Amino acid sequence: MSATTVCELRAVQVVRGGRALLDGVDLALHAGEVLAVLGPNGAGKSTLLGVLAGDVRPDAGDVLVDDRPLTAWSLGDLSRRRGVLLQENGTAFPFAVHEVVRMGRAPWRRTPRSAEDDEAVAEAISAADIAHLAERAVPTLSGGERARTAFARVVAGRTGMLLLDEPTAALDLGHQEALLSLARAHAQAGDAVLIILHDLNLAAAFADRILLLQEGRVAACGTPAEVLTEATVSAVYRTPVEVIPHPVTGHGIILPRRPA
Repeated sequence: MSATTVCELRAVQVVRGGRALLDGVDLALHAGEVLAVLGPNGAGKSTLLGVLAGDVRPDAGDVLVDDRPLTAWSLGDLSRRRGVLLQENGTAFPFAVHEVVRMGRAPWRRTPRSAEDDEAVAEAISAADIAHLAERAVPTLSGGERARTAFARVVAGRTGMLLLDEPTAALDLGHQEALLSLARAHAQAGDAVLIILHDLNLAAAFADRILLLQEGRVAACGTPAEVLTEATVSAVYRTPVEVIPHPVTGHGIILPRRPA
């Protein structure tokens, strides 16, 4: 895995309504890795992604992209550097699926890389398994189909940095596995991938590193084996758990402790 840092937070604080949504958060996102951000509801996960994306301005601390302050980037340059998938990705307009995916190429308009548009769109549609939906109007799709369309739009941008907020939330089991396998493939090709997840077992299986948030602070950061321990998960989620090794991969499987 490359050690090149593409995005960094230093002592970032975000305060809203007198409450610290993020409090002294440090984070480095590297090229060639999948970094999963975990934490209970309200821990600050989406706020952290918003800060990285440039959509949320921190009240204190520094945000760097490629060693440059985020504020020094123009919106156009930033849109060509990172692709962002938010939790809310619906559209009320009857665009066809292929049109929405092509919107991911908008930042490259009138640049030499616009020559890649057709190839990038076709590749993203195939990877997201939505070729059979290409002519469908997005408002007619199911929640999972919309989520895959939104993911394809982000992937089509070919930005080198993917910031994904709960991309698997509306997906069935097979498409969860396919999407996260695709995220891993992008990391192996050199992209930096940050994914917010609620499923601890998906994070254990697919992430290179995990950042665990609790009430706006970093509770732990490291490899899945280092972060997803019984003691740490039980304390952060306030639910007793046990961690057992997967019989084939050896990855930890996190299970709530339940009475017999």
